[in-house]
Amino acid sequence: MTRTLVVAGHGMVGHRLVEELRAADTEGQWRIVVLGEEPRPAYDRVALTSYVDGWDAQALDLGPHTGVELRLGDPVASIDREARTVTTAGGHTEHYDALVLATGSRPFVPPVPGRDLPGCFVYRTIEDLDAIRAAVDSAKARKRGRAAAMVVGGGLLGLEAAKALRDMGLSPHVVEMAPRLMPLQVDEGGGSLLRKLVTELDLTVHTGTSAAKIEQDGDRLTASLTNGTELDLDLIVFSAGVRPRDDLAREAGLAVGERGGVLVDSSCRTSDPSIWAIGECAAVGGRCYGLVAPGYTMAEIVAGQLLGKDGEFPGADMSTKLKLMGVDVASFGDAHAATEGALEVVLADAVSGYYKKLVVSPEGTLLGGVLVGDASSYNLLRPLVGSPLPADPAAMLAPEGASGAVGVDALPDEAGICSCNNVTKGMITEAIRTQGCDSVAAIKGCTRAGTTCGSCVPMLSKLLDACGVVQSKAVCEHFAYSRRELFEIIKATRITTFGELIAKHGTGAGCAICKPAVASILATIGTTERDGGHVLDGEQASLQDTNDHFLANMQRNGTYSVVPRVPGGEITPAKLKVIAEVADEFGLYTKITGAQRIDLFGATVDQLPHIWKRLVDAGMESGHAYGKALRTVKSCVGSTWCRYGVQDSVGMAVELELRYRGLRSPHKLKAGVSGCARECAEARGKDFGVIATEKGWNLYVGGNGGTFPRHAELLVSDVDSESLIRYIDRFLMFYVRTADRLQRTAPWIEEMEGGLDHLREVIVDDKLGICEELDAAMAKHVENYADEWRGVLEDPDKLARFTSFVNAPGAPDPTISFSTEREQKVPVLLGVPEVVSR
Repeated sequence: MTRTLVVAGHGMVGHRLVEELRAADTEGQWRIVVLGEEPRPAYDRVALTSYVDGWDAQALDLGPHTGVELRLGDPVASIDREARTVTTAGGHTEHYDALVLATGSRPFVPPVPGRDLPGCFVYRTIEDLDAIRAAVDSAKARKRGRAAAMVVGGGLLGLEAAKALRDMGLSPHVVEMAPRLMPLQVDEGGGSLLRKLVTELDLTVHTGTSAAKIEQDGDRLTASLTNGTELDLDLIVFSAGVRPRDDLAREAGLAVGERGGVLVDSSCRTSDPSIWAIGECAAVGGRCYGLVAPGYTMAEIVAGQLLGKDGEFPGADMSTKLKLMGVDVASFGDAHAATEGALEVVLADAVSGYYKKLVVSPEGTLLGGVLVGDASSYNLLRPLVGSPLPADPAAMLAPEGASGAVGVDALPDEAGICSCNNVTKGMITEAIRTQGCDSVAAIKGCTRAGTTCGSCVPMLSKLLDACGVVQSKAVCEHFAYSRRELFEIIKATRITTFGELIAKHGTGAGCAICKPAVASILATIGTTERDGGHVLDGEQASLQDTNDHFLANMQRNGTYSVVPRVPGGEITPAKLKVIAEVADEFGLYTKITGAQRIDLFGATVDQLPHIWKRLVDAGMESGHAYGKALRTVKSCVGSTWCRYGVQDSVGMAVELELRYRGLRSPHKLKAGVSGCARECAEARGKDFGVIATEKGWNLYVGGNGGTFPRHAELLVSDVDSESLIRYIDRFLMFYVRTADRLQRTAPWIEEMEGGLDHLREVIVDDKLGICEELDAAMAKHVENYADEWRGVLEDPDKLARFTSFVNAPGAPDPTISFSTEREQKVPVLLGVPEVVSR
């Protein structure tokens, strides 16, 4: 008999509960009803500040549920424990066999006079940020100078809010009642350095004081602090912590903790055996936990209990590691040396900008620590809390690779590697040794490690090395080299043919894996290092895969698609007319793509040259839809037409697309340019995306769609057009040279040692001293670009390739057949039943 579970709340923890139960309930024991308060499904609240980067709420979405009844914007308003029903704010009544409270917490607003005035906000939801953004826009419109804001609270949430305000172009003041910033996470020494670092990043910090009153002053606000300071402000954000939302429990007569929160036992069950509570609203043994990892653990425990399994909450790792405005901050264990007899080992360098402290027992057991400015040791140190240090404390704090530095092999098996998902070193090594996990991706899929915040991903690779797993980068069995190594070999030796390369550096005759990969490298080096050359010249032609072989995408019935380039989505009526005439003359199916181009489907091989001659004569060129190359740069209409646009996004998109057209790469490349933060071009879903700001451009890199979609991350902000193009040049050339075969930019950055920070050091700071070389290579590519289809049309030998039958040129292919749907022809596969559209 199916029972009903009602989940009150659809935040991150409620979402995890549903996912866990749905995955484990293979027999369908539970019908799941989720009643959420917010108007949108669960999203990543931990990454809320990143919403300001592109104002794309979908980027934070945690993904849909299957087989779940989800009601949004209609929260539970009351519980009838005797009848086992809940009633929502909209009057809907739902019976439950089990009820889980996942109502989270609410922002704490200190009782400051004037806290309810217009211009005062809290920082908790997407809607909160939308309201703050509207107030910022209004403030900017009222004045010529830079708008000012105050954040009440200098803890983790307060600094996140300050970062968001700074990214919106304001000058934030941070007011913290404690004598230092982040008082719960860092000590006096760490707080002092943190203050220095964030002050250099345009924050004004006021510690040891608080807001006394807030008053309206025309269209502005005046805040008086308890130390006598007065601040003239445009808006105020309260981000001074949270309080558990236990109202439903109180009204239903459930036990609550002394300091708030729904009181639960170690199995997360409330004083009513039919009701559980998880996440920030739950007080396990009287204590509430304000981090997502403990909430996930509670969700997993309750999901197991609903299916008859035992489980107890083991306590929580309250360690924190984050990057605030580019400043690394981490704390773990007994960071404040509260344990009796605890000793502190401190390394500090204000000039270099780091503070590192370990707290140890007299016997040498690691109790905790604080890292500010450089948190590279965090992943190694945090799992060792409670264990004897395997080396001298100074060695434990040494940078990775330094003499005497300690590695991952020093960690005990019970050491937690992924705190978000409670995955230990022993669980990961077991997966490597017994379940065949031979890559970071395989470990993620098997153990869930690295799938939430991602901070432990570098450790996964190190554990593979420690287990003796050779993470082969070989392209295939014919070459013992990675794509990157082959690139460098071809570049250094000036080899120009596959035959010469495999004779000197490989074995056998090659295969369908290495031949196209080498062809791509030869094409790239040809345009970036030498004097060009056509992709179908000589031996190059025999190396190409099916699509590149005919410079067109093969479709399911053996015909091909034609995709002319439409830079930035901008096209003249005359060119549109030619496309329409070609489609009509050759009977082609036409479709406008999501990338602002027009696809023409259904062309046979022998028709391709005739179609392309018409298009080339009209001034169009190949859109490279068939190649591992730049596909398109999507754009909105920008400041040319849009009343919200702040830069010419179309002009920039056209310039970028024409600059990088034809650049052969390890995988396809997609880009976008948005003319304002409203992000209509969806630039953050692209391999490189550009978003206009009032000061210039923000550049995002490493986004992609596909099976595992990722949003791009901010590389540089507020740069001028010349700098923007220079950084994109270097990004693309560094990717082309160093990525693996068929590796998109997102996993390339993720697997890079140091990730985005290292990438920034390479292409912005020139850490490796190669930027001049990357600049020259891109300049050479731009100089050497030539349209591939024009090259075919001008070469009789290349044209001879485009025939369906060598012995009967022009004869129709009898295996190709079409039917008609929605007034256009579509393919019919012979021998396959036709699907009739209704």
